[in-house]
Amino acid sequence: MMKRLISTGHVPAMLLCAGTMLTSAHAAAPAAAAPAAASAPAACKGTIYMTFDTGSQSQAQLIADVLNKRQVKATFFLANEKTTRGDYSLDPSWAPYWKARVAEGHAFGTHTFDHVYWKKDLANGLIQVKPQFGKDGGKLASVTDQQFCEELRRVDTRFQELTGRKLDPFWRAPGGYTSPRTLAAGSACGYQHAGWAPAGYSGDELPSDKYPNAMLLKKALANLHSGDIFIAHMGIWSRKDAWAPANLDALISGLQDKGFCFATLREHPAYARKKGQP
Repeated sequence: MMKRLISTGHVPAMLLCAGTMLTSAHAAAPAAAAPAAASAPAACKGTIYMTFDTGSQSQAQLIADVLNKRQVKATFFLANEKTTRGDYSLDPSWAPYWKARVAEGHAFGTHTFDHVYWKKDLANGLIQVKPQFGKDGGKLASVTDQQFCEELRRVDTRFQELTGRKLDPFWRAPGGYTSPRTLAAGSACGYQHAGWAPAGYSGDELPSDKYPNAMLLKKALANLHSGDIFIAHMGIWSRKDAWAPANLDALISGLQDKGFCFATLREHPAYARKKGQP
């Protein structure tokens, strides 16, 4: 069993993971899609914070289209990941996509440039990590706090090159795996870690034969509460029945029917800048 730090508002919780992710859910038929002209509820009974981590990017345009259709602003956490187009998600070829999301008013955080997994804090003061991509992809490495910080900042630098805009001041660890040292390193270089609520785990990384989309949709609609941070990915290589085409629009419309509104992490009380901060 492995443990991951997740956060629900101000209160951290520990999520026990079998394999790589959380699992419990019950099957149900997905809700019917609402008309294209649907709009958010006039009065909010609560707020959900929709977030997306980069992945294979196979669902990138669909996600953008659904968010626009439903008038939802989300938060994207970016790493330079290999995509189904044969390029990487922070290559210049993705500049038009990210520029469009900036223009739409979404928020953006760093997910580490090479999708770097934390492995352990070492006794010598270094951090053992394992990048998924880049020249050291798949290899264990030992880095200083400053080197870890630079891995976070590399995304910020590239994002400014692609869009002319800086990232927002938060980050998310690949896999959600953090430690006191990585959290402190991120904070020291200006990024606050943003996890997700237990009910906010989409399950889109789980095998679709055991965790079909209808099951995951019913679980999310039943368990999400105001203030929860929801996480999904912009495409998962391993899942045969992709989550987003079946579930994203149905989830948003279902939550809106319940009276929920949506906001970026800029508006979340745990991450919003205080008045007067730069």
